[in-house]
Amino acid sequence: MSKAVFYHAGCPVCISAEQDLLNLIPESQVEIIHLGEKKSKVKAAEKAGVKSVPALVTPNGNVLHINFGASIEDLK
Repeated sequence: MSKAVFYHAGCPVCISAEQDLLNLIPESQVEIIHLGEKKSKVKAAEKAGVKSVPALVTPNGNVLHINFGASIEDLK
């Protein structure tokens, strides 16, 4: 099974969502990507359908936008 991918920007909303997420999903089953630090991953996030962060992309490709921390446009 492939991993879920959690994209965030490091803001307080994103960090809180990351902590809650890791309480629900084992860390071995989710890849955490900080788009503020890994700008090269922004295009992959957009291609996956991420419009804002924090967002979780499930293994089958569904995008779950969690609250609102930042627009993907703000991270470019």
